[in-house]
Amino acid sequence: MARSSLHLLKGIGYSISTVSVMLLAIVSWGSASKSPLLIACLLGGATTSMIGMFCRWLSYEVEKRQEKRQAGERPSLGSPSSSVNPASAAKTPRPAP
Repeated sequence: MARSSLHLLKGIGYSISTVSVMLLAIVSWGSASKSPLLIACLLGGATTSMIGMFCRWLSYEVEKRQEKRQAGERPSLGSPSSSVNPASAAKTPRPAP
C-alpha cells in the first residue's frame, strides 16, 4: 500500500472515531443532562477525545510534509548529478560490463 494511501486511511480512521465520539455523546446526553457535573464530564470527555485525535492526525500531516521536504533535498536516482560516471566525465572509456 502506498504511503499516501496509508496516510489517507489514518485520516479516515480518525474521522470515523470523531463521529463515533459524537454519537456516543448524543446517546448519553439524556442521562447526563440531569446533572451539571455529568454534563461537564460528557462534554469535556468528548472534546478532549476529539482534540487528541486531531493532534495525532496533525502529527501524521507534519511527518508527511517533513518526509516530502527531505525527499526533495536528496538527489533522486535519475538526477543528472547522481548518474554522472566519473570515467565518462573525464572522457575516458568505460569498461565493458
